[in-house]
Amino acid sequence: MPLPRPRGATPSPRHELAAASPHVIEGVAPAQFLRLPSKLSMWLNDVDGDCVTAEEAFKVACMNPEVFITDSTVQVWASARGVLNGAVISGVLYMMHKWGFEQGGVNYGDGDKHGIDWTNAPLLQNAIWKSPVKFGVAGDQLEYAVPSPPSNGWLATGFQQDTNEDHCVSLSGYGPISWLASQLGTQIDSNAPGYALFTWSSVGIIDVPSMLAITGEAWIRSPGTVIR
Repeated sequence: MPLPRPRGATPSPRHELAAASPHVIEGVAPAQFLRLPSKLSMWLNDVDGDCVTAEEAFKVACMNPEVFITDSTVQVWASARGVLNGAVISGVLYMMHKWGFEQGGVNYGDGDKHGIDWTNAPLLQNAIWKSPVKFGVAGDQLEYAVPSPPSNGWLATGFQQDTNEDHCVSLSGYGPISWLASQLGTQIDSNAPGYALFTWSSVGIIDVPSMLAITGEAWIRSPGTVIR
């Protein structure tokens, strides 16, 4: 796949981030955790700048039992709302809360959105345990971490500080890098903490310093998916 891959995220307005109700720890999250859907897709993010909507489809795929949102459903939803090629992250959260994906006579929407302090590891891990967490990140360095064609188990490490937020991804797991790698079908000899990150039809691992270096915002939907 030629680089750069499509992205399409516009940062949420700072006043919305400042005013967002914060996530608070609920329950006791396990020491390591991963949601990994059996079926992934680009959800059009190989041809369109719809990463913010593609992340929503991934979030639905993480349900138990799994629900696979089709590319055609994503295209209809994003086209109707003008977000097929570029979207403000908080705007898509609002639209998914209000409308949701329509598929098979069922509506799959978002719960209420809450901001997350992604620098607080226990808080972030608790949120991921509740539901995949929507992240706004700078995508340049991820380009070279995700293989082409994409496959699970890649490792993102050594990233430098980058505040050019232009991509939307999802964090769906956490734990020692070696454990996450084993769950993703590969082997990496490292006990350093990491996070499972979905983007471009794959789930890989990003270490903590790299995650902190590229992140501009993080959101949890509570509940993660509302079925109507």
